Amino acid sequence: MTTASAKPVKKPSERGKFAKFGRDLLRDKWLYLLLLPGLVMLIIFKYIPMIDLRIAFMDYKPFKPETSTWVGFAHFQDLFTRPAFLKVLKNTLVISISKMIFGFPLPIILALLMNEMRNLLYKKISQTLLYLPHFISWVIMGGLLMTFLDPDTGVITSIITKLTGQHITVLLDKGAFVPMLIISDIYKGVGWGTIIYFAALSGVDPQLYEAAAIDGARRFRQLIHITIPAILPTVVIMLILNCNNILNAGFDQIFMLYSPSVYDVADIIDTYVYRIGIIKSDYSFSTAAGIFKSVVAMIMMLSVNFAAKKAGGGGLW
Repeated sequence: MTTASAKPVKKPSERGKFAKFGRDLLRDKWLYLLLLPGLVMLIIFKYIPMIDLRIAFMDYKPFKPETSTWVGFAHFQDLFTRPAFLKVLKNTLVISISKMIFGFPLPIILALLMNEMRNLLYKKISQTLLYLPHFISWVIMGGLLMTFLDPDTGVITSIITKLTGQHITVLLDKGAFVPMLIISDIYKGVGWGTIIYFAALSGVDPQLYEAAAIDGARRFRQLIHITIPAILPTVVIMLILNCNNILNAGFDQIFMLYSPSVYDVADIIDTYVYRIGIIKSDYSFSTAAGIFKSVVAMIMMLSVNFAAKKAGGGGLW
């Protein structure tokens, strides 16, 4: 008795792959045409500017670029040896990680609570009111915070004084400035952050809740065994994306609110690079700092994605 030898599976050739892509392109030409504007914008504003990353390795002369000389990694060495940069790196990590710890779970909790609302009118009104702060720019939000936190006439300052008996100037106090940043950032973004979780919750099959109710599971048991597992992959993806922004502590917010009196706790990489790179025209140093941020972001995203896949929670790829 003879057994037929299995024929090796032929891998598609490169020519075959291009032919298949050509057929797909011809078949879905209108969909690819819709993709074209976004692709062009991505190339113009994201990829073409990467050519100028070379100035991080040069002693760049903005008014006489032809006289610029290559200095290798000198600006990166300067970056990691400046005490001021190490200080702003610490501030950036403290503010960013604090925002993540206190701000990341709140949209999830809020979405789960609002998902349990049975009055649809009240639910829609609540969602609208929670979304509104997201559409207020930090320029306007900063002006409102300065008004509310005014040491003499501010409403929030008066409440703090009555509750604590102490007269605190929040915008000038090193101990109160960072908590103010965290609270205001959560207030502005928590409502908008629930949208992605509402989208995930809308995909849960209602029959699962009906079957659980027949088996005697009450709302809390349904939440634990149906709702939370359903949105867990979305939570993992959002966590990976948040870790990607570990060195983005919120330039717009801090730039509108900080002052030299709170530089010790509020000066972050972006504001420091703004002063050094834009005001003092040290473009090579600021570009080196930008590359450092991008490398850290990539490492964080790859690490968290790898850990999430190992833990069985899925990942971005």
